[in-house]
Amino acid sequence: MEKEVRPERPAESDGTAHLFRALGKMIKVLREHAGLSQKELGLATHCGEDLISAMERGVRTPQPEFLELADDVLSAGGLLRATIGEVREALAKARTRHPEWYRGYANLEAAASQLYDYNNQAVPGLLQTEAYARAIFAQWRPLLSEETVEKRVADRLDRQKIFEPWPSPTFHFILDESVLMRPIGGRDVHREQLQALLRIGRLRTVQLQLVPLDRTEQPSIDGPFTLITPRGKQQLAYLEIHTYPKLITEPEEVRVLAVRYGIMQSVALAPGESLAAIEKMLGER
Repeated sequence: MEKEVRPERPAESDGTAHLFRALGKMIKVLREHAGLSQKELGLATHCGEDLISAMERGVRTPQPEFLELADDVLSAGGLLRATIGEVREALAKARTRHPEWYRGYANLEAAASQLYDYNNQAVPGLLQTEAYARAIFAQWRPLLSEETVEKRVADRLDRQKIFEPWPSPTFHFILDESVLMRPIGGRDVHREQLQALLRIGRLRTVQLQLVPLDRTEQPSIDGPFTLITPRGKQQLAYLEIHTYPKLITEPEEVRVLAVRYGIMQSVALAPGESLAAIEKMLGER
């Protein structure tokens, strides 16, 4: 059995956060000098206004494609293009973005071929919107600094790139209905999060199931857990309680949680019924 480890403070030994903050400031200065609003720059570079804001604050990574377009739109004279090499190098070091206590799991997640996640407390990080994630970290106790909140939000969103490659890993999520009834962040944030669940739940590589509150059987009342199968390796399990992580590698312990997950699948609504239930919450049915 793996020993539980107390969380350590986030480490950024490669300095990538400083690079992106500096680059964000450059983009903001160039945008203001060009007399453009964040919305106008977003339209010209095929980005949302919120993404432009996040890049200028250094909490989202400007992608090389954006830097190419923005260099022309902002008449930067090659200044932004000149940073593309360093940005690509920094992106390759993304594994160091996470807190040290979480980094081992983050690396396994990035190399997963299959991932099964059950949660009865909050929407899993892989499914969270930016606003929902920020609401989670903003109410963390003890309170986190604004800089730490923004960094953790950026790290969480960065993990969601796992949905983009093809062939994609296989994902399965089981959520207790109580999770979707808790309006973390307020009504607007809650609605946006439900819409995001519908969007992700309709991906061909994702199955999402809800466990209704009226179910009399609940075999995982103990709390959330994740089953993950890295490519070419045996299935592992991951637990996290009050940020105390535990990676389970013992086959028998993993098997117990896998059986429990299977029972949860049979108790939950079918994927199509689950999406219909979310639509009903949104008033779309």
